[in-house]
This record gives sequence, C-alpha cells and structure tokens, in this order.
Amino acid sequence: MRRLLFCVLPLAVLLAGCSSSGYDYIETASIKPKTRFKDTDPQDFGAKHPQQNPVHGIDISKWQGDIDWGTVKNSGVAFAFIKATEGKDRVDPRFDEYWREARAAGIPHAPYHFYYFCSSADQQADWFIRNVPKEAMRLPPVLDVEWNAESKTCRYRPDAETVRAEMQRFMDRLEAYYGKRPIIYTSVDFHRENLAGYFRDYHFWVRSVAKHPEVTYSDRRWAFWQYTSTGVIPGISGPTDINVFAGSAKNWNNWVAAVSKDRNS
Repeated sequence: MRRLLFCVLPLAVLLAGCSSSGYDYIETASIKPKTRFKDTDPQDFGAKHPQQNPVHGIDISKWQGDIDWGTVKNSGVAFAFIKATEGKDRVDPRFDEYWREARAAGIPHAPYHFYYFCSSADQQADWFIRNVPKEAMRLPPVLDVEWNAESKTCRYRPDAETVRAEMQRFMDRLEAYYGKRPIIYTSVDFHRENLAGYFRDYHFWVRSVAKHPEVTYSDRRWAFWQYTSTGVIPGISGPTDINVFAGSAKNWNNWVAAVSKDRNS
C-alpha cells in the first residue's frame, strides 16, 4: 500500500489545478500565441497550438553535437530528455557529458532508453542500470517504444500482448532500482497498435508533429508532447526536437519537486 501511494502521488501533483478538460491544454486560446522557439518547418495546429503551453523542453542525442547549456537554459528551455542507451549493448557517446552539463546548468533532465524487441526486457534493463547512474536522473527515466523500420539490426515486431509484457517488465525493473516510475514515449502508429487503453497509471510523452494529440491520441492523457523535430534552440546548432509539458508553470514546479525525490532512499 505504501508503494502504491508513492506511485500515485506524482500523478496527483500533476493533475492538481488542471480541470478534466484542461489537463493537456492551457486554456488561453483567446490569446494570440507568442512563438517561444523558431521552427524551420512549422505546422498549423489550430487554436491548441503548443505555444499556448508555458513549459517547453528538448530531447537530444549525440546528433546535437556540442551544446552551450547556459545559452539553452537562458533561451527558456525548462527540461531535457537525454538519450542514454539503446537495446542491450549501445550507449549514446555524449550521454555522460550531456547529463553532467545539464545538471550544472540547472536544467531538470532525464535519460531515455530506446527499446529493441530483439533482446529481452531484463537484458535491456541490466544494460540501462549498468550505464545510467542514479545521480544522472532528476526526472523519471523514459522508455522509448516505437517501431524502428530503418534499423540495420532489429526490425522484429512482436504481437501487442508481448510488447506490453516486455514493457512492463522493463519499467518494473527501472522503478525498483531508481525509485521513480518511468515515463513512456511513443509514436502514433505504435500507440494505436499496442498501447491504446493500457498503462493508464503511467505518464505518456507522445509524438505528434502534424496534429494536436487530442486528434492522434484521442483516448490518451499525455504529460509531454513532442510537437516538432525541426526546432531551433539557441545554444544548439542544427534541428532539435521540442516538447511541451501539459500543465501550467505551477503544475510543472510541483511535479518536478515530487518526482525529484528517490522513493527508495
């Protein structure tokens, strides 16, 4: 029971102050949005544009190269999801550098793992735990699940029941070790084929770069929305993924304070 209480707490904190209709949308549609960051290929999301959301962040990997973290923070970036591992035997070569510099700059950050269905959940959890120290994680870890049609090593697509069972095993391992319930990142097709209606007690980070998530994930409450892969972030050369948090700035601060605590300590 004590464990269940702690699992629910971050969700309760996130939802505090958000109405049932406003959880994933800041109700300011009557205000003309001010563009927070430039985008080389901007999309028209209609009234519920991501610029309505006050809290923006990035997700990065080795492809972003050298990063001026002070400039990134001063530009208004509130959080960073940093690629850590992939499958059972790959580490992003800039992971260690990125999380240390993000921490030094005071940017809340979390590592993410790109899941390969050609190796077991335990193999991948072991690899993640071996390469991601607890101090590298202020926000909860992220499980990135999507079909990888361009992979040179693993294009296997198991059935939906197997997908969900492997995900649960992997997330249980990480939660037990790090004391934080993982966030699930996914894409539209993967969610539709495997996740719709499941994992309702987990935060979701959804990719939707052409339409608002209420269209592409109609039955899913989301905590983070990746709305572009062509963003322009001061301090980073080249295109960058940009995301928004679902709630207000107050919701964000409360949530970060709650999830930053290690439940195992």
